[in-house]
Amino acid sequence: MNTTKRQLLALVTTVALSALAGGAQAQTALENVEKTKLIKIAVPTDFPPYGFVGVDLQPQGLDVDMAKLIATKLGVKLELVPVTSANRIPYLQSKKADLVISTLGKNPEREKVIDFTAAYSPFFQGIFAPKSIALTSMQDLAGKSIAVTRGAIEDQELTKLAPATADIRRFEDNNATVSAFVSRQTQLIATGISVAENMMLRNAQLGAEYKLLLKDSPNFIGVAKGEDALRTKVNAVIADAKTAGELDKLAQKWLKRPAGNLPL
Repeated sequence: MNTTKRQLLALVTTVALSALAGGAQAQTALENVEKTKLIKIAVPTDFPPYGFVGVDLQPQGLDVDMAKLIATKLGVKLELVPVTSANRIPYLQSKKADLVISTLGKNPEREKVIDFTAAYSPFFQGIFAPKSIALTSMQDLAGKSIAVTRGAIEDQELTKLAPATADIRRFEDNNATVSAFVSRQTQLIATGISVAENMMLRNAQLGAEYKLLLKDSPNFIGVAKGEDALRTKVNAVIADAKTAGELDKLAQKWLKRPAGNLPL
């Protein structure tokens, strides 16, 4: 074998070994969790009902309960890592968290930088109203006044689904929309579950509740790129929880509706 061929073979061997080493090194999250008996899960603390700080100053919410469920099923201790919408993906990439459970929607841009498990909960826009108002279908919106934020997803969906006789009143931002409903300028409000939950927590006297679904946008759990072993393990937990009805119970507890038919 001449010198050139030997150099080429050595180069190919080095590249192959590096790739194998890189692959082995990448699959460390599940090994670390099992070795340390600890999983670090990033959750929101400013986004009710998914994650917020309770009166006891402890994190609570659907995402927090989901993090607890996963830790319990894996048989490890849980360390909750508070994150915001801006830093939740960087925390995953920098290994400050093993998983992100923080109302994370899946889209092509995010799929370039992180991986996702199956969906674990719904995130949705809906119609909310006082308990005294009976609504069972979109046709029941006829003749009723509805506050909605102009141009928002819920505005688009409401425009498509509401009967022509519905009195849709559009406002320029969420605060104005909520204010209109709270001050009883409108009978109903069309908004996202987080905005609605925060509104209902602050204005219990309204006796408002979820009535009708406008659009579902499921939440997924974020996993670092290449951590296929951990993703597979968490997917198994989600599948078992779905079969056992645990996902429906969490959604019913925090969203007042079942999880429904979540995508894989």
